[in-house]
Amino acid sequence: MTATVATRELNALDRCDRCGAQAYVRAVLGASGGELLFCGHHARAVEPKLRPLTIEWQDETGRLHQKPTYNDED
Repeated sequence: MTATVATRELNALDRCDRCGAQAYVRAVLGASGGELLFCGHHARAVEPKLRPLTIEWQDETGRLHQKPTYNDED
């Protein structure tokens, strides 16, 4: 059986399940289909043990170094 997971970009409302900081990693668990959200720091701490248990590891930590873009039309 293959599970389909709807991927979406994480945003400022998504918070780390460990510390409450903005989440940049989403881990979808294979057995239950539940998801966990982590900041970059906590994602690195749990990745070695948790990643083998996931069906998706969505890592957006690269966005931490992006400069914000502003739309002057607003």
